This record gives sequence, structure tokens and C-alpha cells, in this order.
Amino acid sequence: QFRHVQQMTYSLIEWRSQILSGTLPKDELAELKKKVTAKIDYGNRILGLDLVVRDDNGNILDPDETSTISLFKSHETASKRIDERIQEEKSLQQNLDLRGQPIFNTTHTYSLYVNFKNFVCNIGEDAELLMSLYDPDLSKFISENYLVRWGSNGMPKEIEKLNNLQAVFTDLSSSDLIRPKISLVCQIVRVGHMELKDGKKHTCGLRRPFGVAGMAPS
Repeated sequence: QFRHVQQMTYSLIEWRSQILSGTLPKDELAELKKKVTAKIDYGNRILGLDLVVRDDNGNILDPDETSTISLFKSHETASKRIDERIQEEKSLQQNLDLRGQPIFNTTHTYSLYVNFKNFVCNIGEDAELLMSLYDPDLSKFISENYLVRWGSNGMPKEIEKLNNLQAVFTDLSSSDLIRPKISLVCQIVRVGHMELKDGKKHTCGLRRPFGVAGMAPS
């Protein structure tokens, strides 16, 4: 039980870091908060602690504003859900692989933390930097883009994020870790003017590919 609770605690610490990173989309953030509250309720049950009754969004129900019947029904639903989860965990623990490790250990997710320090390139106009993870063997990207808007003055467009440009690539599975190759790719998009042939008219705000950089893992 100690090992079980220890692993749950590690998961909660990792999820907390993802929430505090401020890089998750709104829908993913809401889903992650639900996972956190479900994990806490599950841990309280196996430790014999009180069950906290919550609404569908994971918020604790206020007994002063919620009827007794609603509290009772919510408590029954939460208790049944946790009991079903415990039975699933017991079934997984009984199905050990050849190395004697539980199968559910292979379902853990991993994250990659990126701290962007500086961008040095003589473009002369604004730029957008798109960073993502790429599998060169399959010739495809395996993550969403982390976008940094860089000004023509050599500073981030959002100056308040100076020296604080960070991102976390989440939900990397065990299958991602065993890929033969995986690279961090940065695509550079130039954003600015383009002169026309007649020399009299010009456009602004055009996005044009300018360059690309890649870094393979050490």
C-alpha cells in the first residue's frame, strides 16, 4: 500500500507542475483538474479517510447551499465510482507481466520541460517561433506547437514573459520514449512586409517560412 500511495503522490506532484506551468489549453486544464480530484478521492478511500463530495467539475459541494438529498446522491455516486476504480486496480495488480511488474505501470505518462532562453537571428521583422516534437523516422510531428512571438527589436512580443518563456510537452507515453529517434524542432516564420513588383504597393503582416532548426536528444 505504501508503494501504491507513493506512486499516486508522484502523479499528483507531476500534474500540479503541469497546472502551475500555465501552458495547458483550457479544456485540457479542466480535464487534468478532474483527474487530480479523482486521484485524491481514490487515495482517501484506500487510506480509510473521509470521502469529499464534489460536483461534476471537481469542486467541493457546500453543505450550506446543497440539499441533503443532493448530497446523499452525490456521495453515493462518488463512492460507487471509487469502488469500481479499486476493483479495476486489483484486477490489474493480479495480471503481472513476466518481469513481475504490474501492467498499469506501463500506462504512465511523461512530460518534457522546455525553457526558452533567447533567439538570435537577423530577420529585421517580427517572427513566430513554433517548437514541437518530431519523429524523423515517421516524418511526422508528435506534439502540438509551442508558440513564441518574437519582435523585430530582438525581444519577446510579450515583454512580461522575458526570461520566463517555458513550456511543458505533456502526455508522452512509454511508446514515445522508446522511439528510435525524436527531435525538438523549431520552425521560424517571418511576419512582415512584402514589396510588390511595381514598387508602389506593399503588404504587411504576411507570414512566410524563414528557417528551421532541430535538436536531437543527447
